[in-house]
Amino acid sequence: MSYRERGGVGVTEPEDRKPVSDEASGAFVPVLPAGIAVGGDGESSVTSEFVIPAGLDVPATGVESESQTTSEFALPEGLAPPEPVPGDQEGSAFSTPRTYSVRHAPVAFTPPSGIPVVSLTKDVPWQDRMRTMLRMPVAERPAPEPPARAEGDTGPAVPRVLDLTLRIGELLLAGGEGAEDVEAAMFAVCRSFGLDRCEPTVTFTQLSITYQPSLVEDPVTASRIVRRRVTDYTRLAAVFLLVDDLSDLENAISLEEAYRRLAEIRRNRHPYPGWVLTGASGLLAGAASMLVGGGVVVFVAAALGAMLGDRLAWVCSGRGLPEFYQFLVAAMPPAAIGVALTVAHVDVAASAVITGGLFALLPGRALVAGVQDGLTGYYITASARLLEVMYLFVGIVVGVLLVLYFGVKLGAQLNPDAALGSAERPLWQLGASMLLSLTFAVLLQQERSTVLAVTLNGGVAWVVYGAMHDVGEISPVASTAVAAGVVGLFGQLLSRYRFASALPYTTAAIGPLLPGSATYFGLLAFAQNDVDAGLVSLTKAAALAMAIAIGVNLGSELFRLFLPGAARAGRKSAKRTRGF
Repeated sequence: MSYRERGGVGVTEPEDRKPVSDEASGAFVPVLPAGIAVGGDGESSVTSEFVIPAGLDVPATGVESESQTTSEFALPEGLAPPEPVPGDQEGSAFSTPRTYSVRHAPVAFTPPSGIPVVSLTKDVPWQDRMRTMLRMPVAERPAPEPPARAEGDTGPAVPRVLDLTLRIGELLLAGGEGAEDVEAAMFAVCRSFGLDRCEPTVTFTQLSITYQPSLVEDPVTASRIVRRRVTDYTRLAAVFLLVDDLSDLENAISLEEAYRRLAEIRRNRHPYPGWVLTGASGLLAGAASMLVGGGVVVFVAAALGAMLGDRLAWVCSGRGLPEFYQFLVAAMPPAAIGVALTVAHVDVAASAVITGGLFALLPGRALVAGVQDGLTGYYITASARLLEVMYLFVGIVVGVLLVLYFGVKLGAQLNPDAALGSAERPLWQLGASMLLSLTFAVLLQQERSTVLAVTLNGGVAWVVYGAMHDVGEISPVASTAVAAGVVGLFGQLLSRYRFASALPYTTAAIGPLLPGSATYFGLLAFAQNDVDAGLVSLTKAAALAMAIAIGVNLGSELFRLFLPGAARAGRKSAKRTRGF
């Protein structure tokens, strides 16, 4: 008898485990002992000694065609868990717990002093309003005003709003804007479309934003990588104007209109062609050489060296070389011209030629942005920016040192005091400082309407520096810091008047204050094997650079502190920078 024919119960006898033929199965009729049941088909059902006696068996729940095998781990009847509700989908980690009840919710904690009321008046610029809310906890931020929509309109899709926000933030970060201002702009765009609970995050190369509709809904996160940086302050001003229009609820700009304007901003060409930029770099170097005592010949020589270096840098850029090598190559022609004039025994201040060429290369824009990020608490972005400044500065140092080293080997008598022995010419230096700021603004691709303002701001900075250092005999570091603070103060004033970024009004104006001469003297000392003097001079250059960056930031903060309505806006400090 087979296993199935025996009712699925195993038999322990050896002969019963052997296969049985059909003939044998049909002829064999066993004699059953008492207590063994016989099936209705005439065949016996082999049972075990553990069979339940008659009268104690469990009533069957249903007739089964085959026997059901159970486990000792089966739950007794009546203890089975409740069946799931049909159609119940898999829940989320942010779903409301089943045991939660609004009526029996725990009492919310309120500090003894209460939660302060936030009053954000509309007469405060959107930058300060958004910055204030970013520095507040999420639970204390005031809800955004709902934008005007037609009846039944649920508004734009959340992913599209986040995509627009990231694209705007990318243009701002690529243009050199500070991390805090980029986050404020991204936060303003989200709130303009009614998205609350948004958290933007900005690093040196990546932007991300997270939107969570409520505490029990899944958050939506999007990110974007900034792979290329382009210095174009005209584009930067256009993006700021777009954000300002989006923040004004009276304009009611739709998402499609915002995308269209953003596409136009991306397609706009630079306001100045390449040959104008090359000429501006030459004029900048010539004006800088005039600041340190150069004459007409020095002006021409410095301009030629800077223009040649600019063209070589363009060639390297077209070949795909990193920016480090572009700065290295651009620093060599002005230094080579200065060394050649010295070897030819031309009676000019060759040091002024080399110093003027350095002014056109020093990364003042990246330095100010890096220090500003560090002062506002964005340490990762600040570290990356300052590391970029260091690499660019090392490229300049290597390029100039190579030329100076070979110049010294050829017998060039470079006098470190040649540029400092000239008589003071305040009017000539004032004109040179304004020309330097003007050409710097052109190199930054600023709008033509802002060039005059930044030129005057650069002249004011040089007047303050000259009055403190030359007349008052105050240390150059303190004089530079105060002059940079005035630049930042007037830059914020002009930016609020024009509803734009402050960078176009401050970056070019600090050009006359850049430590070009201190940098050159340090490199020259290294080339002449005077390491101690070189370290002292480069340390002075680093101190002047930090004084410029801190002064610009301090001037901006002082203006925001005394801005009308700033006290009512409750502008909070960044608590994460307090160290506890």
